[in-house]
Amino acid sequence: MKKFFITGLVILLPLAVTIGILIFIVNFLTKPFVGFVSSFLAKFDIINRGILFLSPEQTVKYGSQLLILGMLFFFTILLGFIARWFFIKSLISLSDKVLHRIPLVNKVYKTSQEIIKTIFDSDKNSFQQVVMAPFPHPGSYVIGLVSRESPGMCSTAADAALLSVLIPTTPNPTTGFLLMYKKEELIFLDMKPEDAIKYIVSCGVITPEHPQKIPEIKPETP
Repeated sequence: MKKFFITGLVILLPLAVTIGILIFIVNFLTKPFVGFVSSFLAKFDIINRGILFLSPEQTVKYGSQLLILGMLFFFTILLGFIARWFFIKSLISLSDKVLHRIPLVNKVYKTSQEIIKTIFDSDKNSFQQVVMAPFPHPGSYVIGLVSRESPGMCSTAADAALLSVLIPTTPNPTTGFLLMYKKEELIFLDMKPEDAIKYIVSCGVITPEHPQKIPEIKPETP
């Protein structure tokens, strides 16, 4: 029974977590508008009668959420299209300068802006090269991801070309250390970044040579 239970958890938990996150995102995006849209859809007889196995209330609720998500999608595309227009770009630039001058607000806004730009506008080659880096002392190694060349002033101060390497921590790879190494100090690996993250998160259990497998169910011997 224990083996069957563990196998079931391995199969169901990732699916349950994914569904839970999707439901949270949908509710978060649609909650401010669902009341207005539901009252609008309730006027149509086809919605009030329900569809298939859904009750009229469920049909109105889910129909409202689908409609809101579709409207938000097209609104986002329209906003991006308008933002490229010169006048709107100038207006956004002006508001950006104003927000940068407001005390306290400028700290939060600037930090959020830099994070978003880093995620969406960064070099596509960043974090694509996996390396072994000497850390915390020579003779021991950790898995690292090369972000890009270090700032010029750092390379000049060290009198050598340096690479910036992110050293993720285990088992939470969202935190870590940013270190600078000479290229000859690094061992470059033919490993995908996804495999490196799996190796780090699993504390070394999951490797490219030993990928994660669902436990095999063997018949119990009497």
